[in-house]
Amino acid sequence: MSTAAPFAFLVHPRGRIAQDLARIWRPLGRVPEGIVETAVRRLPPYAMSRILLDDRPVGHVVLVPFGARHLLSEPHEGRARVGRAIDHAARLGAGVVGLGALTATVTAGGATLRGRTDIGVTNGNAYTAAIVEDQLLDLVADLSDRRVAVVGATGSVGTTLVRLLAAGGSVDSLLLVARGAVKLQALAAEVGGRVPTTTSTDLHDVRGCDAVVLLTASADALLGAEHLAPGARVLDATQPRNTSPDLAAARPDVTLVDGGVVEIPGMHLRGGDIGLPRGQAYACFAETFLLGLAGHVGHFSTGVPTLDHVSHIRGLADRFAHHGFTAAAPASFGRPLAAAR
Repeated sequence: MSTAAPFAFLVHPRGRIAQDLARIWRPLGRVPEGIVETAVRRLPPYAMSRILLDDRPVGHVVLVPFGARHLLSEPHEGRARVGRAIDHAARLGAGVVGLGALTATVTAGGATLRGRTDIGVTNGNAYTAAIVEDQLLDLVADLSDRRVAVVGATGSVGTTLVRLLAAGGSVDSLLLVARGAVKLQALAAEVGGRVPTTTSTDLHDVRGCDAVVLLTASADALLGAEHLAPGARVLDATQPRNTSPDLAAARPDVTLVDGGVVEIPGMHLRGGDIGLPRGQAYACFAETFLLGLAGHVGHFSTGVPTLDHVSHIRGLADRFAHHGFTAAAPASFGRPLAAAR
């Protein structure tokens, strides 16, 4: 039987670099954004946190010192920096490394890293799709008509989620939204025989849906009050997130839920945090954690995960259920949903 092995997870500063880095060293939050942004670009990757499970060290969080907007606007440099961060994870002794947030996007979901043989890579998207499906079905459980829009449908998580929803027959219709019409049409043709499916490249079309899942790769809040139907339910599983507290204030009729968050009660970070309460992790992080606990060797999910990947990682979550690995209680911008309303 495989034994647990150390793992690493890559993160990067999100929208406001100074604010994010203040989680590591609080005074950075008072430094002007432009100064921090310039300084960060000169840093090497480093282990910002030690990951502990029941007070036992199991891995590291490695910071890629490159902001979200830089990763999207300078993908070649972004890939180089991700590569150097993975080198650092390997030196730390990690057997598998997870790609957090846009580090997955700039490496095509890890596909550009498949040639590495010194360390396993996973984009975390199999478990993210699984957890988002669980959260979505809970969110729409009381609706008689489950019209669901998936924004970012042709991305790695989006494609896998669409396939899961079509296979499960648990929604009444799907609207697939993304920028590329050709990929949208191909995905719709694949799943349309199992669930009524339409496509759009216009975000305004989600107004015809009861629930919206956000899975885009963007550094900014994209979804506005004008995009949503009365009483719509939104599951934002993006990092950086694509909704803002302003939307909640403008549309109190809308339910906004933080997506892709997992409970691991015995886990905590020593050092900087990743923007979640103690005992919680993003699903992509949790996937890497599960692979580390299982002693997984080699790459796991790179590119678009298959449904077999989802089934396997769900099996590992069941195997290690004594540590948690379930969807977190519903929250909105980090506050329990009941309190946020």
